[in-house]
Amino acid sequence: MSSKPLAGKVCIVTGATRGIGKGIALQLAEKGAKVYITGRTLDPPKGSKVGGSLRDTAQEVEARGGTCVPVQCDHSKDNDIEKLFEQVKRENEGQLDILVNNAYSAVNAIFSSMNLKFWEQPPSMWDDVNNVGLRNHYICSVHAARMMVPRKQGLIVNVSSPGGLRYTFNVAYGIGKEACDRMAADCGFELKKHNVAFVSLWPGPVGTENVLTKLRENVKEPKAEGDSNIPKAIRQPEKMLEYFEKGETTEFAGRCVAAITTDPDLLKMSGKIVQTCDLGQRYGIEDTEGHEPSDFRQINWILNRFGHPWLAWCVPNFVRIPKWMVALSGNKFF
Repeated sequence: MSSKPLAGKVCIVTGATRGIGKGIALQLAEKGAKVYITGRTLDPPKGSKVGGSLRDTAQEVEARGGTCVPVQCDHSKDNDIEKLFEQVKRENEGQLDILVNNAYSAVNAIFSSMNLKFWEQPPSMWDDVNNVGLRNHYICSVHAARMMVPRKQGLIVNVSSPGGLRYTFNVAYGIGKEACDRMAADCGFELKKHNVAFVSLWPGPVGTENVLTKLRENVKEPKAEGDSNIPKAIRQPEKMLEYFEKGETTEFAGRCVAAITTDPDLLKMSGKIVQTCDLGQRYGIEDTEGHEPSDFRQINWILNRFGHPWLAWCVPNFVRIPKWMVALSGNKFF
C-alpha cells in the first residue's frame, strides 16, 4: 500500500489546535492529504495551561512533510464558517473530500459544573455544549455536502462519544452527542445515493491536553467522596486520570479516519456509529506503545475496570457484548 494513500485529497478538520482534532489533522496530512485546519487561536496563547494554536499544528504537519492550511475560524459564527468553505472551494476548484466535525468548546463548562444538576446550571450550558459542538457540525455538513454531492464522492465525520447512549457528565452533553449520532444517520440516509458517506466516530477515552489538565487539577483538589451528585469516576480522580493517561492517543482516531476513507466498503458504514477500537481491529491499526484503545464491549476490559483483574485474565479478548445489547441499553421505550 502507498505511504501516501490520501494524496490529492482535500480535507477540513475543525477544532484542530490541539486534542483529537490536531491528531486527526496530523494523520490525514501524513497520509498525503491537503488539510485545512480551523480554530479560534492562530498564535500560541500566553500563559495557557494547555497551549495549542493553529500555527503549532501547521508547523508539526509541515515538519512531517505534510500540507496544511490554517484558517482562523470561530465556529459559533455562521459568517466565519461560510468564509471557510468559500476559501476551500475557491482554492481547490470546488473539491472537498473529507470533513471532520471536531470543534468543541465545552470542556471547561462541563468540568466547572460537574456537581450541579441541569436546573442548577446556568441556561447558557446548552449553548456552551451544543452551539459549537452540535449546531456548527450541522452547518459545516450543509456546506460540505454542497461541495461533495456534485462530485459524487466524499466523507463527513462527526466526532461523538458513547455519551449519546447513556447519561454522561451532564444533560446537555448527552443530548448533544446523541444528536451528533442521529445527524450521521439521517444525513447519511439522504447522502448515500449521491455516493457521499457520513459516519459518527466514537473514540475511546483520549488523553487530550485539556482533559488531562482538568483531571490533574481534580487529583490535587479531589471532590468529596460522599457527594452523590458527582459521578463516581470524578470522585475517584486518580483512577480516572490513569484511565485517560493510558487511553487512546490523539492520533489514533486520525489513523482510523484515514483508513475508512480508502475502504471500498465505506458506504456500508454510512449513517452508522463506528468505534475506533473496532476500526483498529478491522484495519490492523495499533496505537503507540503504552496506549491501548478501550473497548467497552470487551468483557475482560469491563472486569479490569471494575477491579477484577484475575477474572479478566480468564476471559478471552474475543468475548464481547453484542452491539444489539449495547443499543438496547439506551432504549427509551417503556
